[in-house]
Amino acid sequence: MSTTAGKIADLEARLARAQDPGSERSRTKRDEAGRTTPRQRIAALVDEGSFTEIGALAKTPGVADAYYSDGVVTGFARVDGRPVAVYAHDKTVYGGSVGVTFGRKVVEVMDMAIKIGCPVIGIQDSGGARIQDAVTSLAMYSEIARRQLPLSGRSPQISVMLGKCAGGAVYAPVTTDFVIAVDGETEMYVTGPAVIKEVTGEAISSAELGGARRQEQNGNVSLVAESEEDALEMVRDLLAHLPSTCFDDPPVLPAPSDEEIADAVELDSFMPDDTNAGYDMMELLAQLGDDDELIEIQEGYAQNLICALGRVDGRTVGFVANQPLQYAGCIDADAADKGARFIRICDAYNIPLIFVVDTPGYLPGVAQEEAGLIHRGAKLAFAVVEATVPKVALIVRKAYGGAYAVMGSKNLTGDINLAWPTAQIAVMGSAAAAVMIQGKRIAAAPPEQREMMKKMFMDFYDQNMTSPYVAAERGFLDAMIQPHETRIALRRALRQLADKDTRDLPKKHTISPL
Repeated sequence: MSTTAGKIADLEARLARAQDPGSERSRTKRDEAGRTTPRQRIAALVDEGSFTEIGALAKTPGVADAYYSDGVVTGFARVDGRPVAVYAHDKTVYGGSVGVTFGRKVVEVMDMAIKIGCPVIGIQDSGGARIQDAVTSLAMYSEIARRQLPLSGRSPQISVMLGKCAGGAVYAPVTTDFVIAVDGETEMYVTGPAVIKEVTGEAISSAELGGARRQEQNGNVSLVAESEEDALEMVRDLLAHLPSTCFDDPPVLPAPSDEEIADAVELDSFMPDDTNAGYDMMELLAQLGDDDELIEIQEGYAQNLICALGRVDGRTVGFVANQPLQYAGCIDADAADKGARFIRICDAYNIPLIFVVDTPGYLPGVAQEEAGLIHRGAKLAFAVVEATVPKVALIVRKAYGGAYAVMGSKNLTGDINLAWPTAQIAVMGSAAAAVMIQGKRIAAAPPEQREMMKKMFMDFYDQNMTSPYVAAERGFLDAMIQPHETRIALRRALRQLADKDTRDLPKKHTISPL
């Protein structure tokens, strides 16, 4: 080993062992389950040949038979030519749990991402803290969490949940911007079924407790993929819509010309004649952008509000839209949380917001009041006002009450408000107004006249109170447009707002509703 050739051979042997360092038993178990290695996962995500690994020969200090890598592969690479920091847990080494060397390696790439300004992608597959490392493991999780704050809103952070993740292995990911889970593969929870059984006596399977679809419904997952390959492709799609830092603009892609989209005649027949008829808002959103490729965030959570990334004029936009097929498009507490977080992500990364409005209001009910609709609903309004990116609202049908206000209205800092002739804008709908304003009079009338009286009032109300021309006459709408003009109108609005510069009063930070 004293010769140069011997030293080179020794290095090569060590690096070879580090490529897949887990025990033979753990590697066999992984292979039999058809699961990939962390380096294979990274290779499938990043540009070919771009990954530069750091810490391949790192080990747990003071442990003679410690494994190389200490349970995590870390380094730097490129995705679509743009730099990223990436790390992937190795379940075959200490179960992918976090120990001192593991933590230092992850902290190293996060520190570099903070310095150079690039996204951080974490591929999670871990049991959480390394029990035998005691407080050291907790300290390392804290070190990782501490670095998420300077990165938050500065460079995108994306977590891909592969396999079972527990404890700190879920706390850290949900602090990132996007969490991607795999149906049938991901399981995530703070405490697993065995601990729950021991402490509370509740019996539940791991999949029922923390499966991808379950956690999507709980609001803990941004996107659910059908496979590992699909999940990694989702990361690439997200990055293609996001800037490297908040000081940059998202990538700009080729787009159809103005002439190609100026007369979208199919939109003229989109809206049903019946003002209470349902339709799929996603079908409308697919027709408003450059193409029908949308990335819907939290699709399975609060489905009455759609949050999706798309493109208009080649540039990324964030769509916030009511879904009439769910609660008639009412905004409930969950939807308010969902919308507020999405708006803050878009605002952080210079992504203009387009509100597509068809909502009869906030969802009424005892359950909603108990769920905290007051403060959670206010959180949505707070996020809208706080956002300084361009904000364009398109009212396609109902825009009632407080829900009208929070969906990009001019009075809550919306920049440009547009409306179709099918729009209805009022404090409440005609049916509710009939009860509130004429309820006693109608009730006092002979039974055979009540329906006629109610209909007469509702017709009068719709014509004089919900008409969009009332709002247009008072300056609360910038333009009434034909549906077929919508695509070009959205382009022109965003071009007009391209150099928008809004700054808050000097302060330390805002205080959002509880």
